[in-house]
Amino acid sequence: MDVKARIEDQLGSHDVLLYMKGTPDFPQCGFSGQTVAALKAVGKPFAYVNIFEDPEVREGLKEYSNWPTFPQLYVKGELIGGCDIVVEMYHSGELQQLLEQ
Repeated sequence: MDVKARIEDQLGSHDVLLYMKGTPDFPQCGFSGQTVAALKAVGKPFAYVNIFEDPEVREGLKEYSNWPTFPQLYVKGELIGGCDIVVEMYHSGELQQLLEQ
């Protein structure tokens, strides 16, 4: 399966999916950690992919999403954004609304 198909399969398998550096329990960059904290604060379940464990997805996702940095949060297959956007949405209440739909 090519990398684009793998990404689409991952996105299709989870309503809320975070591509991040590390894991929710051990984020390997501050931005991933802040994004996880915002998601945990909302209290809705989310899946994740540790991009360090899958270099092919790490590179393929940059092209797929046209977004060069990580983390990347997807909800129902749609790119929401990275750390700054997710944290901002958390503070405004938009993240909770989005995840409750």
